[in-house]
Amino acid sequence: MKVRIDPERCQGHGRCYELAPGLFTEDDEGYGLVAGEGVVPPGEERTARLAVANCPERAIEII
Repeated sequence: MKVRIDPERCQGHGRCYELAPGLFTEDDEGYGLVAGEGVVPPGEERTARLAVANCPERAIEII
């Protein structure tokens, strides 16, 4: 499982990196970025889905 953020949709609310700091980080302006290669480690699938469900712009997707 992998995650990605659509930079065109992200508005910088920060819910992704607040809810899943191991999967997401932020840039200098507070917009979400996928940490590393975007691969969700075993056991973190629920956290990834939580971040997806809580993104107001639906900018995060699971691949």
